[in-house]
Amino acid sequence: MRLLHVKTLKMRDFPKEPPLYAILPHTWGDEEVSLQEFASDDRETKKGFAKIKGCCRQAHSDGLDWVWIDTCCIDKTSSVELSEVINSMYAWYRDSQVCYAFLDDIPTGHLVHVPGKFPNARWFTRGWCLQELIAPSTVEFYAADWSEIGTKHSLADRICNITRVPEKCCIAEEMSWASGRKTTRVEDEAFCLLGIFGVNMPMLYGEGQNAFFRLQEEMLKHTEDYTFLLRHHYNRETKNHLELVRQGR
Repeated sequence: MRLLHVKTLKMRDFPKEPPLYAILPHTWGDEEVSLQEFASDDRETKKGFAKIKGCCRQAHSDGLDWVWIDTCCIDKTSSVELSEVINSMYAWYRDSQVCYAFLDDIPTGHLVHVPGKFPNARWFTRGWCLQELIAPSTVEFYAADWSEIGTKHSLADRICNITRVPEKCCIAEEMSWASGRKTTRVEDEAFCLLGIFGVNMPMLYGEGQNAFFRLQEEMLKHTEDYTFLLRHHYNRETKNHLELVRQGR
């Protein structure tokens, strides 16, 4: 796991047990800072650097020395590292001390009370939002100016209404949470659900919808809850194939 030190802004790899850390769930925008760009002298000229600094300031005020941010802490030029990270992210969110959900389309915290402002935040439409919301025990929501909006617990009723995520449900319901959410790559519609369902599988960008098909096959190997087979948009051929996989044939 590669973490960023909040004071020195230096990266460090932790191959085994990492120190206590915070994570920044956010929506990607223009001019995000990649790992390679983070080492350059002009990193501060990119728009995405401001939220990195804001995350570091917040973590420091919370007594934490390290943060993980997906834009700059992953070497996206390495397919091996990217696959490892995607398969590990759910655990990383789960084990974090706190997640700072950064809603950059809400200018300041008090606007959360304006009708429609909080529910329409882009972050809630992202496929990756699900594990960022479900996995960690502590999620704090911040506006674009880093004023606090609330926490996952204080906003629980509103978040439930927005995301349709109750405390307990079957797998079919869990999969329904992802419907209507957006991902940049088609394959990420499947990959963003790996941690939620406890599935580990190779990342094969370019395979399109087949990624979701592989996810379903892996799920059949790890669960006795087959309710997701009842989802109405699966055609008969797909259902028959998955049933054969379930039976080990």
